[in-house]
Amino acid sequence: MSKPSWSIKGTHFANCNCDFGCPCQFNALPTDGTCKAIVAWDIEQGYYNDISLDGLKVATLYSWENPIHEGQGQMQVIIEDKATEEQRKALVDLMNGECTEPGKIMIQIYRSMCEKVHDPIFAPIEMSINLEARTAHIKVDGVIETTLEPIKNPVTGAEHRARFDLPNGKEFNSAEVASGTTKGEGAFTLEFSSSHAHLSSDSMTSEGPSH
Repeated sequence: MSKPSWSIKGTHFANCNCDFGCPCQFNALPTDGTCKAIVAWDIEQGYYNDISLDGLKVATLYSWENPIHEGQGQMQVIIEDKATEEQRKALVDLMNGECTEPGKIMIQIYRSMCEKVHDPIFAPIEMSINLEARTAHIKVDGVIETTLEPIKNPVTGAEHRARFDLPNGKEFNSAEVASGTTKGEGAFTLEFSSSHAHLSSDSMTSEGPSH
């Protein structure tokens, strides 16, 4: 049986519990030895075989009590409730990395490091992303809320701008760096503030990201 053909194009952002810069981007260990994160997607254009994914929003929550490569993590997918049954199944498959080449993209890598996959949530998702301003917000009532803002100079309060350039990245090729705050009570607790966040606009396929 052939693997599904798929693509998602749009803007996504992530907020994790590490210090600004996120050691993972440099093949280093996480700041406090654990990794907890939310990754949220605003899909402008997308498909899974003949199923359109245009205009849908989705987020995935992750938690490891150790560095990601040691496994034993857990995850939970949240899909916008306006998605049809076909779209819901397609997005669950995508976010679980079931139709992606091993080692090519973060959704498959992260899934392979999670021993527990909680049931997906289908609910209204409030989401806004402004890549240039380095701001974003997502809220799912009773589950998660994340806010991104520019990093501020601790002395002057001026906005600080930094960017990643990862030609062979598994999450993105380039991204704007920001400060994020997350509080969530889904299948597991996520709570961190003024920690690493990044935003990127790109296309994703089973072969990885492309700017």
